[in-house]
Amino acid sequence: MTAKTHDLVLAGARVLDPETGHDAVANVGVTAATITAVSPGPLEGRETLDVSGLVLAPGWIDLHSHSHTVAGHRLQALDGVTTALDLEAGVAPVGEAYDAAAAEGRPLNYGFSASWAQARMTAVGGLPLGGGLAAGLSHLGNPAWQRAATPRQLDALFELIRADLAAGALGIGMLVGYAPRVAPEEYLAVAGLAAEAGVPTYTHARDLVEQTPDTPIDGATEVAQAAAATGAHMHYCHVNSTSLRQVDRVLALIERVRAEGARVSTEAYPYGAGMTGIGATFLAAELLGRRGIRPDSIVYAPTGERVADAARLGELRATDPGGLAIVHFLDEDVPADVAVIDRALLGEDTVIGSDAMPLTWTGGERPDAMAWPLPPGAVTHPRTAGTFSKVLRRYVRETGRLSLIEAVRRCSLLPARVLEESVPAMRRKGRVQTGCDADLVVFSPGVVSDQATYADSTRPSTGYAHVLVGGRHVVRDGEPVLDALPGRAIRR
Repeated sequence: MTAKTHDLVLAGARVLDPETGHDAVANVGVTAATITAVSPGPLEGRETLDVSGLVLAPGWIDLHSHSHTVAGHRLQALDGVTTALDLEAGVAPVGEAYDAAAAEGRPLNYGFSASWAQARMTAVGGLPLGGGLAAGLSHLGNPAWQRAATPRQLDALFELIRADLAAGALGIGMLVGYAPRVAPEEYLAVAGLAAEAGVPTYTHARDLVEQTPDTPIDGATEVAQAAAATGAHMHYCHVNSTSLRQVDRVLALIERVRAEGARVSTEAYPYGAGMTGIGATFLAAELLGRRGIRPDSIVYAPTGERVADAARLGELRATDPGGLAIVHFLDEDVPADVAVIDRALLGEDTVIGSDAMPLTWTGGERPDAMAWPLPPGAVTHPRTAGTFSKVLRRYVRETGRLSLIEAVRRCSLLPARVLEESVPAMRRKGRVQTGCDADLVVFSPGVVSDQATYADSTRPSTGYAHVLVGGRHVVRDGEPVLDALPGRAIRR
């Protein structure tokens, strides 16, 4: 019998499969877009790469990426990401986002949820539908979409969401924290719609009672009660940045409802600052104290300025409500604040999600979207370029709080499992097994590290020798492959 010849053999790596617990030196064969062998013995390949001394694992699956461009995907590829999904915010109409990505091509696999917020901007606020993430950001602080909905408006809202689910949306994104006075009954109804469709919701929770005593409902309680009442899978986005110093209470609540049978998953990133549109309701100067911050806790990305005072904050919110801003909630130089970040990220089965942000171009016109290296003037949050590598550096190599295979599980298998019940394509991701997708990372665990900082936010991570998407290199020998656009749409 003639031995099978694979298109590519990755030979001699320490192969980690977080589902089976496989952790041993092996050879991995790839043919077309599929893993065709995982073997301790030699394999025949049309091309063979010696990757001995390195780790081979399933590529990272980012459930929370607002980085929709080729340039943004390259930054994430150099952080080990092979699938980048925008599920917290989502897009409406979702077909518009899928069509744009397919027309331009993407290095990474991509997908979107149905956007409750953008659908509400149209159904309740009377704003135009569409325009992608930029339109959603520009309207975040507009009170028109945040007002109470009439029954007819709710019907229109639900129809828009159903249409996007029918078009393949990966669940329902719920930015309820940006419309904090919306009736809890509406949130519950949307969770019921998700349960009916068999898809998760992805929630940016509203304020906790410790932050806003007169909130219509405590944000963590709302997520937990919706899971228990409807049976929907509720994914709690960036539990670190919405819970802040109340994270222990929030995680205890989630653990309790899980023990009672509710489906609630959590996600976190390893940074103390968030990033969002400066026009967001909760960044109004008079509300900052609820989170223990001030105007000078905010850095306006287009100019790099630290906001001087309430008057300047009001001016920026009025003139550029969609302009991105970094918001320093926790001080990463203060051990007690770092401990809060750690507890959020190390909670049981917490998924690693970057909340990667779009690139903001300072000092003039945007350059060619395909330009690389990124031209001067590109800024973002360092989490866009460094989240997953920072987890490996800090929690595996430096502190030992996570084993390597557990960190891999949180970056790959756990996010796949959030989706796979309703998205069959995800059952072939997050694993290194014969028949699974060849979305793979090959890296040096002793070297891999984030390089991006708040001052230099687009420095790519280091330590990844190879990143493959659908069997094709998007990173080869540590460098991005500039003509590689193998990313495919992930739809329900």
